[in-house]
Amino acid sequence: MKIIYDQETDTLTLIFSEATIEESDEDKPGVILDYDSTGNLVSMEILEASKRVMKPSAIEYHVAPEAKPATFQG
Repeated sequence: MKIIYDQETDTLTLIFSEATIEESDEDKPGVILDYDSTGNLVSMEILEASKRVMKPSAIEYHVAPEAKPATFQG
């Protein structure tokens, strides 16, 4: 996954796949979703990012701990 913030255009782009974009849809005003030929999400663009995202030029990344399998108590 790649995340690009363009300060000049104030656009935040999250790229999930290197697949070719076949279709784009403005899901909500200022949020553009790009899809490949089979309908999988390729990327998401957020326009006017500084108004919509807290600190678009800073990235904080966390991995949630793995869930432990449930144990049967009977």
